[in-house]
Amino acid sequence: MIARTALAAALLWSAVAGAAEPIHLRDMGSFHVGGRIVELSGQPVQDIVRIPGGPTSKLDPNGRYQVEQMYAQYFLVQNPKGKYPLLMWHGGGLTGATYETTPDGREGWRDMFLRKGWDVYVSDAVERGRSGFASPDIWKSQPLFLTQTDPWERFRIGPGPGSFDPDPAKRKLLPGNQFPTEAFDAFTKQIVPRWLSTDDAVLAGYVALVDKVCPCVLMTHSQGGFFGFRAAEARPDKIKAIVAVEPASAGPADKAAALKSVPILEVFGDYIEQDPRWVAYSKIDLAYLDAVRAAGGSADVIDLPKVGVKGNSHMMMMDRNNREIAELISKWLVTKGLSDP
Repeated sequence: MIARTALAAALLWSAVAGAAEPIHLRDMGSFHVGGRIVELSGQPVQDIVRIPGGPTSKLDPNGRYQVEQMYAQYFLVQNPKGKYPLLMWHGGGLTGATYETTPDGREGWRDMFLRKGWDVYVSDAVERGRSGFASPDIWKSQPLFLTQTDPWERFRIGPGPGSFDPDPAKRKLLPGNQFPTEAFDAFTKQIVPRWLSTDDAVLAGYVALVDKVCPCVLMTHSQGGFFGFRAAEARPDKIKAIVAVEPASAGPADKAAALKSVPILEVFGDYIEQDPRWVAYSKIDLAYLDAVRAAGGSADVIDLPKVGVKGNSHMMMMDRNNREIAELISKWLVTKGLSDP
């Protein structure tokens, strides 16, 4: 675990207006892990103007580049109740902002779990956010960029194709939807490019983080679930539990026996059947859990509609009832002996 003595009692104030109590920290900070050096040669030297109106200068792209590192930020509570750090890993096309303040300004899961006594690490995966990305001379494939339409339809905010409209008043919603739709445009400001050819680098970054700060508990979302299960298979002795929020996906069940000593919880929102992609992912996820159980492991599922929690989108950590879901997850962690009540 990272430790610094210079900051004895940092205070992180909640972004929620009217919150009565600050969050008391013993430390906070950030770092990068992993990565590699790549050297380019034979590239043409260019004449460029770095600042409008400034002089022309030479840009020589030949040389050594640091690439594929991963950024992480940590918040260590004054009086921890969690037995291990909680690592929060985001989904595809997103960053660690997923777990911070919600798009409509409410408290996110990062702060909720800090209040529950967990040391929390929030990271931006390799290729995302403050981790940075490599040039096309190093990563040959093209990045993908999401339209505003895509998450509205695919994240089960609207009822599939044709439900998004540039005019917010004309956007169609699934019945009882919990996403703060008035802040949807603010949510899409979090979207960043992602690549299809960097999975090995992303996984290497996550494993480097595990090696640095764990033993720990993983909380993953969507594509982050795929990397979470792979990292746990590579380091099963360092992962004390996995909370996988709608993982996309848990991956091949023939690897699941490696996690027979790792308690797993998967959480699913509402309207999974609305999109064949989520139906397919959930089948893979549940088959993986069956394989964990067959190997003698512990694997639980919270299907939110089946426990009376309805209307949740794929972005349930941002939904209006995100606190209710955080409570369910927290109770599960307590039952597994990973946190004091």
